[in-house]
Amino acid sequence: MITHPRTEELVESVRLWIDEIRPTLDPRNAFLARVAANALATVQREITEGPAAEAEAVGLMAAVLGHAGDYEALNAELCDGIRAGTYTVETPGLLAALTIMARRQIAIDQPSYKPEGTTAASSS
Repeated sequence: MITHPRTEELVESVRLWIDEIRPTLDPRNAFLARVAANALATVQREITEGPAAEAEAVGLMAAVLGHAGDYEALNAELCDGIRAGTYTVETPGLLAALTIMARRQIAIDQPSYKPEGTTAASSS
């Protein structure tokens, strides 16, 4: 049976290759290579961790809004409701949901970031 590399494997291979050649590059290109490698690491985390984070966000937003839906629709409704003042800090579960969703996204975008009051980037 023929198997193909998974997307995250391809991304990781390119990132590792960039990291391998980076020391041989002039300073400007070494910097640009580091930026590219970091971008690929973010893409890899988005591929591997993003679906679970999105599924969790759907559940959290559905609980706050009181109905089910897909990520895009729930997110748009929640954002519109916050802007309109329909959902505020007094809305049950809103702050907790937003905190969890923000921390999950930070874990993907900036995994070494440690929010105040936590010991790990992925803490909730």
